[in-house]
Amino acid sequence: MPKMVLAGIEIEVDEDGFIQDPDKWNEAVAKALAETEGVTELTEDHWKVINYLREYYLKFGIAPMIRKLCKDTGFTLKQIYDLFPSGPAKGACKIAGLPKPTGCV
Repeated sequence: MPKMVLAGIEIEVDEDGFIQDPDKWNEAVAKALAETEGVTELTEDHWKVINYLREYYLKFGIAPMIRKLCKDTGFTLKQIYDLFPSGPAKGACKIAGLPKPTGCV
């Protein structure tokens, strides 16, 4: 399994850079992952999505469906893409420290 150094921490990632152990995640790691996805600043809106994704994952063990993410956060799909240009699965879930969601290409 490949490893990356994010915020000074060596972390196992998959071939697409998704963290394999969500417990290794913290805000500094999120900022480092955001840079790998072309997101230079994490705003309050970014954190709303990131925190929602983490809470959902920790409760249910999977990432939420995109429709649920939009409904529960109040953001449209377009707004999610504006925040995370590589998308809710590839960008937002990766920055939130979740493993690669099922069906994510």
